[in-house]
Amino acid sequence: MKTKDLVLLALFMGIGAVLHIIAPPILFGMKPDIMLPMMFLGILIFPKANYVLVLSIATGVISALTTTVPGGQISNLVEKPITAFVFFGLFMLVPKQLDKKIIAPILAALGTIVSGSVFLAMALFVIGQMPGSFIALFVAVVLPATLFNVVFTIILYPIVKSILQRSQMSFA
Repeated sequence: MKTKDLVLLALFMGIGAVLHIIAPPILFGMKPDIMLPMMFLGILIFPKANYVLVLSIATGVISALTTTVPGGQISNLVEKPITAFVFFGLFMLVPKQLDKKIIAPILAALGTIVSGSVFLAMALFVIGQMPGSFIALFVAVVLPATLFNVVFTIILYPIVKSILQRSQMSFA
């Protein structure tokens, strides 16, 4: 692992954490997890399993510390590594010749849906809620968060890619 790569990943996590803290809640204290698109961005830029592991654990810890959802601490710690490796696996399956500007938002949508599903399942299990709550919360929280994360990724990915190319940093 290169120090400059880890510093850039830490910067993404820091930006994501600040945005996650100031984001307004949508329903019952749940708010879009803005750390997710930042984690996805880190995976897109540094698609290596060891980076994904470090990034997912760190993102899970920061999300757990900043969550406002009952049962969200345990859920974040479990969900972030699962989501990161599903996203990473899907990204590795995508042919290299496809444009990442198109692939990034699609993968962000899939990753957010995986993240939201695992998070809700874990949170509802931890607090002992009825399984019927899952669908209502999925529609009310996960789907709007998915839309937000897709738009966020569409805007942010080309900007970050351009900055990294201009600064002559390595870019996958």
